[in-house]
Amino acid sequence: MGARKRLAAEKRKAALKNMYFAKLNGVPSSPRKMRYVVDMIRGLEVNRALGVLRFSKKAAAADVEKLLRSAIANWEAKNDRKAEDGELFVTRVFVDEGVTMKRMRPAPQGRGYRIRKRSNHVTLFVDTKPKDEKE
Repeated sequence: MGARKRLAAEKRKAALKNMYFAKLNGVPSSPRKMRYVVDMIRGLEVNRALGVLRFSKKAAAADVEKLLRSAIANWEAKNDRKAEDGELFVTRVFVDEGVTMKRMRPAPQGRGYRIRKRSNHVTLFVDTKPKDEKE
């Protein structure tokens, strides 16, 4: 590995040490369905976001709730303390497209229709609000 590539990798690793996030890869639902759920909690305080996810009727909400709890636990592990009420917020959350499994379904007159079984990857960042925004 070249020096420039190594320096870039070290810089990326150092930046990730200051971020508190959790990733969920290969969720077997379409990215579009997952984005509906993710849009409901973007920017919310974590306790409020957990409440929104708990009472949502969407099936993807259970996966996102589990992911949010993991991100909170990651923040607590890195800071060696429990999160207080109103301290943590969902700063960034995004859904990327995962692999698409292609299947065939029998159709009339000897044809075959293609079925695309989509999956997605969810990344959720939590952090405290900066002091400038609180005032």
